[in-house]
Amino acid sequence: MKYKSQKVAYWFFALSMLLLSLQLVYGLIMGFAHAGMDGLHDWGIPFNTAKAVHTNLLVVWLLSGFMGAAYYIIPEEAQHELVSVKLAYVQLISLALVGVAAIVGYHFNYWEGRKFLEIPRPLDYLVVVNVLLFMGLILVTLFKGKRRTTTALVLTMGLLFAALLYLPGMLDFNSQVLDSFFRWWVVHLWVEGVWELIMGGILSFLLIKLTGVDREVIEKWLYVIVGLTFLSGILGTGHHYYYIGVNKIWLIVGGIFSALEPLAFLAMALFAVNMYRKGEKKHPNKIALYWTIGSAIVSFIGAGLLGFAHTLPQTNLYTHGTIVTAMHGHLAFWGAYAMIVFAIISYALPNMTGRKFYDTARGRMAFWMSNIGMIGMTVAFGVAGVAQVYLERITKSMSFMEAQKEIEVHFIVLIIMATLFIIGITLYIIEFVKHGQPTDEALEVNNM
Repeated sequence: MKYKSQKVAYWFFALSMLLLSLQLVYGLIMGFAHAGMDGLHDWGIPFNTAKAVHTNLLVVWLLSGFMGAAYYIIPEEAQHELVSVKLAYVQLISLALVGVAAIVGYHFNYWEGRKFLEIPRPLDYLVVVNVLLFMGLILVTLFKGKRRTTTALVLTMGLLFAALLYLPGMLDFNSQVLDSFFRWWVVHLWVEGVWELIMGGILSFLLIKLTGVDREVIEKWLYVIVGLTFLSGILGTGHHYYYIGVNKIWLIVGGIFSALEPLAFLAMALFAVNMYRKGEKKHPNKIALYWTIGSAIVSFIGAGLLGFAHTLPQTNLYTHGTIVTAMHGHLAFWGAYAMIVFAIISYALPNMTGRKFYDTARGRMAFWMSNIGMIGMTVAFGVAGVAQVYLERITKSMSFMEAQKEIEVHFIVLIIMATLFIIGITLYIIEFVKHGQPTDEALEVNNM
């Protein structure tokens, strides 16, 4: 079968790499500011602006990666060309324009001011139109296809729910409690709910392709992951509700189901490792396999264990809103979502371009340097966060700003590890560019 429309995915992946590069720049700016070197504050990039740009670029480049993954996976799973390549490119351009407009707006203090949902309201409507177009293309392609696999359905379900759950973040309330209550429907239920379904769908597709294990065996695991995600992820939202004035029942519900959230990521890790061990073929694309298995394992550590370590009520009482949250957040996003996007890109690029740069030295260095750098950053965040909690909240011997001054030294370590991480990402982007652009001929050969 020939699926020339899969080459659309390449340009979504390229947009992801561009936005990721920008995100790293703003992350460094924040790191230097935390270390006491906030030289850009008076040049139009104060810390709050850098933070808004950094976090929102993360969301947009991951969404672009997820969309690229869907445009690559759905035609192959449905055994049908994408219904409109032209509309997919229109959707790509509009997504890029929304991202650029938001970044420019942040520098001119044009934003909503709601944490993690800073995008200006007019752009919200453009996002909705963009996502509706994307979902329309995916759903029609799936509907017209010759088959509907569990892998495709779970991926599509995750993308659809992600689209629907963006809407509560657009509601306006005069009450801070109501505003926070529904804001977490977007922020939490995305990253600790439906995005896990997207990860599960991509992970399933990659394991089918890379290990040779029977599709039926792999897709049975998906049902377990979906069940655990819905069980723990939805009610686990309660750990954000501790301090916003809701009924105290959320303290109990949030505490119990937050403790269960690591189970979904544990299932993914066991799923990936077991399928790798059962592998009936040795796929030549070892780099894609590294990123795939690594994503499952690192997400369990970052999202599962570190999340569990600080979201229980007894601990969260002290760690809420501190740098401990950044420790968990960085490794969780890296393992669960960034690495799975890197995995699908590593698998798809050789098939789209025909250039079989599989197990290269640069590719291996990119994997190890970025992961070692991220783990080093996580440790630096963790040490700084624990020191902050002790000085500011346990002994109460220092104010917030005094504690920040005392932990500046840990951000020197963080900057060093971030530099190692950035070198790894740079090597990955070089590998991306080295593959060249997709060709119809390559897709014909690789999809026969």
